[in-house]
Order: sequence, then structure tokens, then C-alpha cells
Amino acid sequence: MRRHQTRRTHISSDSDIDFGEEEDDDDEEEEDEDVEEGSAAARRRRRMKMKCLSCKEDYGDRTAGTCRECYEEAGETEEELKREIDDLKSKVNFLRLLSVGPGPVGPNCFTRPSTPCFTDVVLVASGSTDSADSQCSSPSIPAHRAVLTSRSPVFRAMLENEMEESLSGTIKISDVSYDALRAFINYLYTAEACLDEHMACDLLVLAEKYQVKHLKTYCEKYLMSRLNWESSVPYYAFAYQHGAKSLLEAALSLILDNMDKLSKQEEYMELVEKDPRMVVAIYEAYLSKQVNTAASKDSNAKT
Repeated sequence: MRRHQTRRTHISSDSDIDFGEEEDDDDEEEEDEDVEEGSAAARRRRRMKMKCLSCKEDYGDRTAGTCRECYEEAGETEEELKREIDDLKSKVNFLRLLSVGPGPVGPNCFTRPSTPCFTDVVLVASGSTDSADSQCSSPSIPAHRAVLTSRSPVFRAMLENEMEESLSGTIKISDVSYDALRAFINYLYTAEACLDEHMACDLLVLAEKYQVKHLKTYCEKYLMSRLNWESSVPYYAFAYQHGAKSLLEAALSLILDNMDKLSKQEEYMELVEKDPRMVVAIYEAYLSKQVNTAASKDSNAKT
């Protein structure tokens, strides 16, 4: 009887030990599962916060390599590169189709084509109404539709639709000299222009009219490099009329720095008579500058 009890005691104690081991194994498995879940959560958090390959900043989208801002900027850069490629293609087409003469002709370094080389459109400068060009027809300038349409959205709309210019193959451009139009077409082919102040103004007007933005910027920069006090008012008026923002700001800044001498300028008196709106804009900018200067002085005095 006592032996049976002892045996039962041993069995019960052994079973207790086995159950304890099983419970320990279960605890270890639960701990392992918790660690795995924790590491998985950490991995998910790391995935949720990734660094942009471009700007190195954290972003939440794990399906791409760049953040939204860098992606949009890359898209804009791609569009600019496409436009540059189109410009280069236009140059290549020009070099393939058009053979040029041995050297520059005229004061604007324009090389005249020796043969038409399959040109399919001509441009004619009608000149201004008070010039000699309006009394006699100027020579026509041959060109290629493919080049014109690739360089100017205005020419594209004109030549790709059933407009008079597209049907006749002749584009008449008013209020422009033959030399200016010739230099303009040369720029559309070669992206080069030999400028003086008068030619830069003429080409800027054409660039604005036919939406050739790079030529307009090029002419603005040239005129800004020639800007001085004597030319500040005429350039201001010119930039105001033709939407040349950079030239307008540069000329206006020079005028505001010399307001005490403004009323003595002959060009200023002419501007008062011709377009007083521009004079009002000058004085509005001057008053705004004075207010800002006074405000900055007050803030500096308080600090």
C-alpha cells in the first residue's frame, strides 16, 4: 500500500515537471511570436517612412523611389528637355535641308541660302505705314513649315490649320523691317542673333508676337546690359508696352534710385504726354518703396 502511494507520488511529481516544461515552452513560443510581431511592425514602420532618392527626405509612399515634389519637378525637367530636343531637331533639319552661302551678309550676320532647298513657305515684311517699305514690296524670305511650327506656337496654329497663310504659303508680317524679319527667321533656324540695341528691340517685339520665349529672354538680357540712366525711361516704356518683365523691373529700379532727376528728362516729359498711366505706375512704385523703407526703419529702431 505504501509502495503504491510512493509510486503515485513519483508519477505526480514527474507529471508536474513535464507540465512545467510544456508551460515554459509555450511561454518561449509566445515571446518569439511577440518578437517576430515587433520586428514585423518595425519593418512596416520603416517601410512607411522611406527616404527620397533625390532630396533625401522622409516620405510615406513605399511604392515609389521619390517623394511627390521631386517627382513633379522631374516631370517639369523632362518637359524642358523635350523642348530642347525639339529645338535641336529643328537645327538638324535646317543643316540638312539648307545650304548656306560662304559668309555673313549685311550688318546682322545673316547667311543667305544659296538655293531654296525645298522650302514650302515664304515670309514677307510689310513694314510700318510710315516707312519706305510700305511703298514697295520687300524681298520674300523662304522657310520651311516644319521649322517654323516647331519653334513658334503661333506659326504652328497658323500653318497647321486652314488659314490664309497655310493655303497660300505666304506669311505677311506687318510693322517690321526686312532686316529684322530676316534676323528673326535666322534665329528660328540657328538660335543665334547678332544684336545691337535697335535690333534687340525689333526682335523682342517679334518674339513676343510669335511667342518665341527664349529669344525674348535673350533680347531682354542684352537690353539690360545696355541700360543706363539716359535710356532708363525709354526702356521702361518699351518694356511696359511689350510685357518684358525683367527689363521693366531693371529700368524701374534705376528710375526710382534717381527720382530727383526724373522730371528733368526729355523722355519723361514725352511719356507724360503720350501715356500718363506709365507715369502713375512709376510714382506708385516710388511711394510703395518709401513706405517699405520707413517700415523697415521702424522695425530696426524697435529691435
